[in-house]
Amino acid sequence: MIDPSHSALGIAGQCRLLNVSRSSFYYKEKPIKPEDLELMRLIDEQYLKTPCWGSRSMRNHLRRLGCKVNLKRVQRLMRIIGLEAIYPKPRTSRPHPEHKVYPYLLRNLTIDHPNQVWAADITYIPMSRGFMYLVAVMDWHSRKVLSWRVVQ
Repeated sequence: MIDPSHSALGIAGQCRLLNVSRSSFYYKEKPIKPEDLELMRLIDEQYLKTPCWGSRSMRNHLRRLGCKVNLKRVQRLMRIIGLEAIYPKPRTSRPHPEHKVYPYLLRNLTIDHPNQVWAADITYIPMSRGFMYLVAVMDWHSRKVLSWRVVQ
């Protein structure tokens, strides 16, 4: 939005009108170092195998591979590529006060024959480009998988 070749209004005036600091106009982003790109590739590769690892486990893994890294560097690189350990977050099962509470219909039910109660489960499988989803339908009595599909 700032035109450096504007004849009537200089860069400082344009920055003042847009409420932007002049330093942000002149700022040139530094390219990421090749060593950091290699570390980010190693972190991403290991994250696909073990998404529950945080920065400490990732640092230990990189050190076992022979990389000299500290915890802050691994945290910064994981933050840049948007990776976070997958773990149960605190207070995730607190219901919203406006949501209706449905009764649990299986509480006093004795499950004693097949096809009485089914359950469905959906999980995602990380791939190199996105995710695949695994959907399964199971019988509670026999604990057999009745049907399953992998969808993209």
